[in-house]
Amino acid sequence: MMNPESLFLLLLAGSLAMLLAFVLRKRIGAEQRYVRDLKEREERLKLALWASAEQYWDYDLQTRTLNRMWVDTPSNGPDLRITELTETHHVIHPDDLPQVEAKLRQHLEGKTELYLSEHRVLDTQKQWVWVRARGRVVERDERGRATRIAGTSRDIGKVRAAERERRIAIAVLRSMNEAVSVFDGDFNFVSINPAFTRMTGYTETEVLGMNVSVLDSSQHDTSFYLRMRQKLISEGHWAGEMWERRKNGQEFLCAIQCVGAQVAHGEPPLYVAVLNDITLQKRAEQELRYLANFDTLTNLPNRALLSERLSRAIVRARRQNHRIAVLFLDLDRFKDINDSLGHTAGDRILRAAAMRLQDTVGEHQTVARLGGDEFTVVLETLGDPADADRIAREIIMAFEAPLVLDDRQEVVISPSIGISLYPDHGQVPTELLKQADTAMYQAKAAGRRTFVRYDDSMEIANRRRAQISSALHKVLDRGELHLVYQPRLALARQRIVGVEALLRWTSEEYGEIPPVQFIPLAEESGLILEIGEWVLREACMTLQHWHRLGLTELSMAVNVSVLQLLRGDFVDVVRRVLADTGVPPQRLELELTESVLMANAEQTAAKLAAIREMGVCLAIDDFGTGYSSLAYLRRLPITTLKIDKAFINELSQNPDDASITTTVITMAHSLGLNVVAEGVESETQVRFLGHYRCDEIQGHWLSRPILAPHCLEFIRHWAPSPTMSLPPSAPPPATAGA
Repeated sequence: MMNPESLFLLLLAGSLAMLLAFVLRKRIGAEQRYVRDLKEREERLKLALWASAEQYWDYDLQTRTLNRMWVDTPSNGPDLRITELTETHHVIHPDDLPQVEAKLRQHLEGKTELYLSEHRVLDTQKQWVWVRARGRVVERDERGRATRIAGTSRDIGKVRAAERERRIAIAVLRSMNEAVSVFDGDFNFVSINPAFTRMTGYTETEVLGMNVSVLDSSQHDTSFYLRMRQKLISEGHWAGEMWERRKNGQEFLCAIQCVGAQVAHGEPPLYVAVLNDITLQKRAEQELRYLANFDTLTNLPNRALLSERLSRAIVRARRQNHRIAVLFLDLDRFKDINDSLGHTAGDRILRAAAMRLQDTVGEHQTVARLGGDEFTVVLETLGDPADADRIAREIIMAFEAPLVLDDRQEVVISPSIGISLYPDHGQVPTELLKQADTAMYQAKAAGRRTFVRYDDSMEIANRRRAQISSALHKVLDRGELHLVYQPRLALARQRIVGVEALLRWTSEEYGEIPPVQFIPLAEESGLILEIGEWVLREACMTLQHWHRLGLTELSMAVNVSVLQLLRGDFVDVVRRVLADTGVPPQRLELELTESVLMANAEQTAAKLAAIREMGVCLAIDDFGTGYSSLAYLRRLPITTLKIDKAFINELSQNPDDASITTTVITMAHSLGLNVVAEGVESETQVRFLGHYRCDEIQGHWLSRPILAPHCLEFIRHWAPSPTMSLPPSAPPPATAGA
């Protein structure tokens, strides 16, 4: 049996054992809780590092050892894993190292509460990455010196890239020439760029918060802006052109593109509008369109627009079974007028002619200028081809009145007109224009100031015209030109006192070519200058030969082209020919047509005066076909008037022609001018002219134009008919009409 002392010891030992077991269990539980807390804190640290995408680091300043810790997410599972790395050689980009050391020094010296730096470091894959590091001193030695610094760092490469893109975007936005504005769903301005201010005049402080309607123009109604905004809201974009209004009230045309901006979910919508001021661009486009379709001098359609309108007219005519007429106009002797008056005056003449033409045919008809002095009229819905003839006749009559230039100078000019018809003469614009052009040349050949309708035979004439024009360049070298002479009879003296030299051409290829065909071609090509000088010299040589044979009172009349008169040295040419041939100046008479002389009177007056001072006589040929007055002739040194044969032909049938002829004779004598009647073909005409004291006559009644030897013989042997008497008191023939 156990004594009491032993029992006590046993109980005490048991109690101690139980107490020890209890303490041990409690300690184990505490250790387990501590481990569990550590694990929880580790997990929270993992989550914090993972969620923040940052690294934890601490740097031992004494050993220069850097410890880094971060969380990786395995690619094959959701578990988070902490990665720790100790570096004894942490590599910072050389360009960034100075500023990193400076900021660390400032913190260690207590100048900054935190160490904060953005710099590049070399990562584990040997790539430079931008990081933002922040930290502070966490340990010091017994002397208070920092021994350890800890903190976090974050990869900011994407942030910096995004920030760089944002800065670039802002810089681009501010440097753009296009105005950019941002507005909200209520169409109130949120932001603008400087170009917006330059374009509209509104500054940022003035416009922010204002509704975009502040720019609305009066050129669009409210419904236009409403539709535009509804489409932008429903479709997220709108693009177009619209008029806007600046701050100063000036309106401008702009091209606008509006798109919805990307915003975070739940945020109110934003829209971006880009504006381009296209006012000048549109104006330039309109000017280019105008230049492409209109003649800048006359404001008439040009060839391109004419072709387009004529094409449309043909389509309508084909559908409606109507006719179209194309009138091709060329101003007679415009080149001569342009050369004499100058190009500035020539331009004014073209403008005046364009207005006269448009006024005559009406605004509803197309009138175009093809270039130079060529115009075209398109007449639609013709009921009868004769209507085209009627319009052409009206145009010619309209040009009988002088054109008044800007300086009130009056110029008389006439058109020659060719007519082609759709569908008779062509099915397309080019054919109709070509045929009308061909007919116009026939009108020129018919004596100008008339119209001719195209027919197929003109193609042959047109080809012949081209052939003659080519052969004309060889006439002087080949010696194909010659002169014939038509005598002039002085009625009172019953003596032949002069002859007129007339040019003829006998071609090797084409035979006899009438002057009416080749002289206009010579004028167009400029060959008339060389040919005209040859004619003048040849006629003077012939006259001097006759003078040596005793016909010393005989005079020679030579026709002069206006191109010769406008030639700078024409006065010298005349003086030189007279000196070379020995012809007395008073025995030479130069003839110019009335229409050309009157159109260029101011410019040619000085040259005419110089020629007259030499003693050379000056005559107006074909008087009565132009529009000048006898009183106007006082301003020119003219000595002779030649009445056109058109009036002489009808003396016995047309009382008006008889009255005109007698009036011209009387008025010319009152001005001291010699009067010559051309185209006299009957004794009745001779008696009439003699009675009214016409000075001289010329025509087939006396003699046809003949070669020089025959003319010499004719003059030598001519004698008045015994039955021909012209008593001063004789009454005019009864058929003349009083």
